[in-house]
Amino acid sequence: MIKYNTQRKRLPLPEYGRHIQQMVDHALTLEDRRERQRCANTIVNIMAWMTPHLREQPDYRRKLWDNLAVMADFKLDIDYPFDVIPKEQLLSKPEPIAYPHTDIRYRHYGRTLETLIRRACELPDGEAKANLVAMICNHLRKDYVTWNHDVVSDDRLAQDLYELSDGRLELTDDLLDLMDYRVEMNYRRPAKRTAQQKPQYAQQKPQNEEQKPQNAPQKQQNAQRGKKQQQRKK
Repeated sequence: MIKYNTQRKRLPLPEYGRHIQQMVDHALTLEDRRERQRCANTIVNIMAWMTPHLREQPDYRRKLWDNLAVMADFKLDIDYPFDVIPKEQLLSKPEPIAYPHTDIRYRHYGRTLETLIRRACELPDGEAKANLVAMICNHLRKDYVTWNHDVVSDDRLAQDLYELSDGRLELTDDLLDLMDYRVEMNYRRPAKRTAQQKPQYAQQKPQNEEQKPQNAPQKQQNAQRGKKQQQRKK
């Protein structure tokens, strides 16, 4: 009766396969320490041959011996060339990473836009502030449409901008015109090249055209030769 892998012993490291695991299990049954050491060295050499990508990593030999200890469940009594990883350290879980728990008024806008709005409030009135606010409003519109799948009105943008800036920024008609101008500049097609901006290979085109008339007499001669050959065959 065939045994499926799900019915067999679970492999601690499946990337090495069941054959390597059987070699490790065989090494555990050896009573002679010298023979057991030779068997462990052979197994590590085979593991190194199976994983050539580990050679580029630092201390790859140490990792192989650690993997051997894990596959043997830390029961293989041999002389390890390195200090293998302790079993307690292998089973221990890492400490949880602290996640910033800060309030975001509108999660579909994110934290970055709130930071940009605070920066815009600190700038003095001028062209730089107007361009920054216009860019922020365009991003507000884009994020709103992305997460709500609905058309956003200018009144909605003005209300959200007023709330996020605590009443220090307002969406005026001039800002709406600047927003449309920035969008038009971002999607503007590149202008056509002039004769001076054309590459050198385009400027060499007239030279090729001058060479065409020089090849015309040769074509006539070849045509006449072809007619004479046809007449001779007849």
